[in-house]
Amino acid sequence: MALPEYERIAKCAQKPASSPLANIAVVEDAAATGEVAALYDHFRTRFGRPDIPGILKCFATHPPLLRQMMELSESLIFADGFLTRKHKEMIATLVSTENVCPYCFDSHGYFLRVHGGSAEVLDAILTEDLTCPSLTAAEQALLNFTQKVNLYSHDLRREDVDTLLRAGWSELQVAEAVHVTALFSTFNRVANAFGLPSQGLLSLYDAPSGDERSSDATLERATQ
Repeated sequence: MALPEYERIAKCAQKPASSPLANIAVVEDAAATGEVAALYDHFRTRFGRPDIPGILKCFATHPPLLRQMMELSESLIFADGFLTRKHKEMIATLVSTENVCPYCFDSHGYFLRVHGGSAEVLDAILTEDLTCPSLTAAEQALLNFTQKVNLYSHDLRREDVDTLLRAGWSELQVAEAVHVTALFSTFNRVANAFGLPSQGLLSLYDAPSGDERSSDATLERATQ
């Protein structure tokens, strides 16, 4: 079943940007064979997006890693768990912003909007304004913890976890936040090292769908 973010992309008249990589060659769709080709087909079927995201093409340079990362992403990132998708995308966007990864903060900022994050919440995260009133007190605590995991994990103490528990999060939610943060730290470094550019997904969020453009054009002709 297609994910809502990819259904939205499919309906949009404008499509994700496709730019040449700057650094390391990846496995393009047309060159994929064997296990990589099968995994690309699985992605298209499972998620409903016909084009293969650049991050998967990076992992495809080592096919077992591609398979494992796809499995990990399906179970940990692209599904509700102890944390909701919305909160996972908040973490992903913040970590990617802190690590200056245009590919990831654009993609997951878009996913955050699709999964219920307001424009104000997204702006607060992209500017790292973690005291913004658009974020609940619990979300502020979660994102401050995430920031420490990403940037200062060597300084984490039990009291940091206790702060989250007092804010209403469970220990399992805290653990999942650590896993999501660590995984995106990896994604960011892979995307940046390979030279993945932004896909421009955020610009698609408010773009009209193909049906809307067709209706607008029909109306314009009718009024001429």
